Amino acid sequence: MSQGKILVVDDDKNICELLRLYLEKEGFTPVIANDGEAALTKYDVEKPDLLILDIMMPKLDGWQVCREIRKKSDVPIIMLTAKGETFDKVLGLELGADDYVVKPFDAKEIVARIKAVLRRVGGQPTEQAVKEVRFDKLVVNMTKYELKVNGVQVDTPPKELELLYHLASNPNRVYTRDQLLDEVWGFEYYGDSRTVDVHVKRLREKLEGVSEQWTLKTVWGVGYKFEVKE
Repeated sequence: MSQGKILVVDDDKNICELLRLYLEKEGFTPVIANDGEAALTKYDVEKPDLLILDIMMPKLDGWQVCREIRKKSDVPIIMLTAKGETFDKVLGLELGADDYVVKPFDAKEIVARIKAVLRRVGGQPTEQAVKEVRFDKLVVNMTKYELKVNGVQVDTPPKELELLYHLASNPNRVYTRDQLLDEVWGFEYYGDSRTVDVHVKRLREKLEGVSEQWTLKTVWGVGYKFEVKE
């Protein structure tokens, strides 16, 4: 039984073949596309569980593919970048990518990140029947991976939900950016603090002004907290 279908998008056929071999070895079903247009076509046909998406490609680049897919789906996307520049990372996250890996990479690292993301979005209950926090006009349910604002479900990428759940589960506790990177993204994540800033910014766009009883607050010089009025 396949552990999930992974769409690998890269114009470097050697990289595609390497990832195909590793994914098959780990029990995944890989699907390969070598340009952006093919990626969108195969996404619609194959309905993959996760995308590995290169940035620099012919026809449509990774940014464009990410934009198009985010118009219709919150499927997890891990972007590949040869540059490793902060601009690339932040832009990818702002477009809705869940993670990024810098080339050259270790194929085992990508497989580990794929497994971690799929575990998170699988919505499998842990020791609790339901993992959920509720505040005025806000419900964050990690069992179903749902965010409801004013009773209306809001499409939200998995990592934003995890960050909000982590903060809201510990109201009024201040977290540094490094703590959040470690506790939400995990020890295997090699990121910088702007990753957290981007996700907080996107959450605020969804939550600003919803309630006077709580707020996602910046603690200047320290980090962030989910502030609840006593």
